[in-house]
This record gives sequence, structure tokens and C-alpha cells, in this order.
Amino acid sequence: MEHGPLPEVLTQEPGYPVTAVIALGANLGDVVETLALARAEIAALDGVTVTGESPMVVTDPVGGPEGQPEYLNQVVEVSTTLSPAALLERLQRIELEHGRTREVRWGARTLDLDVITFGSVVSDHPLLTLPHPRALERGFVVVPWTWMDPGAFVGSESVFRVARELEPLGGVRPYMDPAHRLPDSRDAAGADTDAAADTADAEAATSGTGSSDDDGASAS
Repeated sequence: MEHGPLPEVLTQEPGYPVTAVIALGANLGDVVETLALARAEIAALDGVTVTGESPMVVTDPVGGPEGQPEYLNQVVEVSTTLSPAALLERLQRIELEHGRTREVRWGARTLDLDVITFGSVVSDHPLLTLPHPRALERGFVVVPWTWMDPGAFVGSESVFRVARELEPLGGVRPYMDPAHRLPDSRDAAGADTDAAADTADAEAATSGTGSSDDDGASAS
């Protein structure tokens, strides 16, 4: 879609690194791997340094067709010397490399990358509206954002205050990585038993009455 000439505020490179906030989301394919790859690809962009990452969250679809899978979302902060338009172009290139299509508005997607804020830049251009016009309405943006940066503001609006007013968390749940789950009660009991056995063996060794390898079997 042609949008005509872009305003200078979107095309001019800043004379110093500017902080920008980017929202990531996906609900098709291996979403955990997709977001991990997207973070790495953003960090690898020339003129971009990732300076902050929120925890990942699981969220309900907002708008669009019914029956979509849940989303995995995250917010990252970057320091960049790119112009806003150049940053957007590179993010859209990353989306395309992950198979992103735009046939259905708010439809399911392999990867969605949105520029939420770009320093103090304000733009109402249809290609890139800054700050993002719906950012403060989306729990999947403001909740992880405030976990990353509780002091963040969009204009005069506190992101933390907006996040607290969303009930219940705007359909946002912390993502619990199965590879890092906490031990359940049986695991904890086993750990306590092992620790007690280790303590007993140490005390026995000190007194000269340590158990022998010959007594490895227990009669229960």
C-alpha cells in the first residue's frame, strides 16, 4: 500500500542513540523458538542494541477471527541510531523471514513486531503512528512492559498505572517454561531425604561408623 512521502520525523536518523520499545507476538508454529530467534535477529541489526527484555507472557487473542490459538508476547527495549522508518522496515523484514502475511487484520500470525515508542517522536502517519495508538489498551503490551520497566511513560501516561487498571491483567498470564518448572512436593521430599542421608553419612564418617558398600540393599 502506498502512503506517499514519509515525513522527516520518520526518515531522519537521530544524532544520538534513541530508546525505542518493540512489542513481539506470535501464535502459530513454535512460538517460543520464534520469539527467541526474533530477539536475536533484532539484536543483530546494525545500529540496534537490545537494552531490556520483559518476561514472556501468554495472552488471549484480541480482535480478529474467533478460534485463534493463544499468543506468546514480549516487550523489548532497544537503543538505536536508525530512523523510525528504517527500524520499522528492518522489523518487517524479520517478520517476512518468519512467514508473516497480512491477509486478515488481527488474524493469527507467525510473528508480529510493532514499534510502540521511539524516543519522544510523535507521528500520525498511517505507515507508522507513534506512539502506537492502541498500546495502552493492550494488556499484552503494558503488563510485560511494566515488568521490564515500571517507570515507563507514554507521553504523560504511566504504563504501570495503566497496567494496574487492567482487570484481570487483560487476559495476560506469565509464561511458565516447562524446562524451568519448580519441583513439586514429591521432588522436594526426595531432595530433603537425600540431604538428610548426606548429613547422616557425614556424621557417621566423622565418628568412624560410616555405612559400608556391602550394606547397599535395604530390607523394607
